[in-house]
Amino acid sequence: MSTLSKPYHIGRKISRIRELKDMKQEALAQALGTSQQTVSAIENSETIDDEKLAEVAKALGVTVEAIKNFSEESMISYFNTFNDNSIANGLVNNTNSNNCTFNPLDKLVESFEENKKLYERLLQAEKDKIEYLEKLLQGK
Repeated sequence: MSTLSKPYHIGRKISRIRELKDMKQEALAQALGTSQQTVSAIENSETIDDEKLAEVAKALGVTVEAIKNFSEESMISYFNTFNDNSIANGLVNNTNSNNCTFNPLDKLVESFEENKKLYERLLQAEKDKIEYLEKLLQGK
């Protein structure tokens, strides 16, 4: 008898993906709308129905296929897809990989103009309030 775990224990795969995403059972339970004990039972199950597996995959932010085909080796390449490919492939890339789709200075000017308009509206509201109070005082 082998001491290795069975290759297709879906619960262990779910557990490992959850751990890699730094998610606690309680957080997964909340995302699924169930209890932590239910998540524990799922992670101890060798099989799980497709509907529940789809819910778990969505809560974990992965595909059903990613869970079904999960292995420690495939995990490395799957999670490396979130990194810059040139770095993941060992290539040196001296260019900045963060490409802005907007000009930060334009956003700053926009914010300044919006604040200016808000200030002017606040100032006008205060002037209107003073004018109203003066009318009330004159009426007495």
